[in-house]
Amino acid sequence: MSAQEAVAAAFREEWGQVVATLIRVTGDWDLAEECAQDAFAQALDRWRRDGVPRRPGAWLTTTARHRAMDVLRREAVGERKTREAAMLTAPEQEPYDDSGVEDDRLRLIFTCCHPALHIEARVALTLRTLAGLTTPEIARAFLVPEATMAQRLVRAKKKIRNAGIPYRVPPAHLLPERTTGVLGVLYLLFNEGYAATSGADLVRRNLCAEAIRLARVLARLMPDEPEALGLLALLLLHDARRDTRVDAAGELVTLEDQDRTAWDRAEVDEGAALLETALRRGRPGPYQIQAAIAACHTTAATAADTDWADIAALYGELVRFVPSAVVRLNRAVAVGMAQGPDAGLALVAELEREGELSGYHLLPATRADLLRRSGRTTEAARAYERALELVENDAERHFLEKRLAECRSG
Repeated sequence: MSAQEAVAAAFREEWGQVVATLIRVTGDWDLAEECAQDAFAQALDRWRRDGVPRRPGAWLTTTARHRAMDVLRREAVGERKTREAAMLTAPEQEPYDDSGVEDDRLRLIFTCCHPALHIEARVALTLRTLAGLTTPEIARAFLVPEATMAQRLVRAKKKIRNAGIPYRVPPAHLLPERTTGVLGVLYLLFNEGYAATSGADLVRRNLCAEAIRLARVLARLMPDEPEALGLLALLLLHDARRDTRVDAAGELVTLEDQDRTAWDRAEVDEGAALLETALRRGRPGPYQIQAAIAACHTTAATAADTDWADIAALYGELVRFVPSAVVRLNRAVAVGMAQGPDAGLALVAELEREGELSGYHLLPATRADLLRRSGRTTEAARAYERALELVENDAERHFLEKRLAECRSG
């Protein structure tokens, strides 16, 4: 592995840990990101010259800490800054945390998900600091302009600093007020790994694995919260299909064409068992419903055996909890499969008139697929052309180009 490849791999696997550690030690979010970025830049040069270290994460953390120490020393303007610089040279001590959770990254998520922050700011800030997503990537995930997302991130960091929000997992009696935000963060973290908003790779495995790892920690932390179990079930049921979503050439493979014998049955079984446990609590929620939808897919022996009517009904329930345009688009797909393409197209037309998803490539892509299934290939081709104008991910682009070529050839 070349130094460049090693640095890229380390970024995917270690960025969140390095930044989380520096935020804990310095309390300065911008400084933590800046020094982490500098450490990765140094790694490219040093590892090319000296070889990749045995523990890349430790090397990066130490380098970033030293950089932060230098910055604080240069900026020292009194006793307070001097004490901060001294902290970086002293042996690390864990901050007081009565949760019993010794995980900087989970602490970071709970800090980001403080109720003083707006829900969208909580999710965006965690994706930036924990996953290392760029501002444009996060903006695309939220379907907002890049400038809007940049302002949102700046305001969130300022709010944490000015309000003195503590860097820790809160005590048990305060956990419920953070649950929605934390679950949302883990869900979007997994989604960005499962279907990257941009770049050459459709799947970013490290983000999927990190989201599942943190979801397990959260489920242990809140064993009586059915939505925590539901989220973990959902992630596992999706992750079970991960390796079949692209072929050997890196091309996207649709759900109906995936090799079901290659799905990870252990993850399917674990996800199904967790979902059953969650549903027995008698408090349904959006993650449990989404897990039930995923279970409909993973338990069907073949694509033809999929109970689309049940899936459409579950999406109808999900819309009650999450009345978003994206969920309604997913329901349109299910209705189209259960009742015929025209029924799905009618729902897509409603979304097009409303305009909320006007820049979302999956809206015209969904319309194109339903038109293709109904035999209206000329109209489908025009919809595929529109989807191609909006798509950012290379694997999805190649898939849409292939569908477009099929429609043009009749």
